[in-house]
Amino acid sequence: MSQLNWRKSTFSENQANCVEIAAAPDGIRMRESDEPDAVIHTTPAALGVLIGAIKTGRLDHTL
Repeated sequence: MSQLNWRKSTFSENQANCVEIAAAPDGIRMRESDEPDAVIHTTPAALGVLIGAIKTGRLDHTL
């Protein structure tokens, strides 16, 4: 997976514990910058739903 082009938000700058994403031939990969070997595979549609839920605050009170 080292050949993937991992990206993180420009808002993260040089901070640790950032979520990074990479496009892969069969979907999207996500990982924590401080644990690069733990990678999650998802689809663009599912990632879009997650981002939408975060932006609208639907996940703010789930715990």
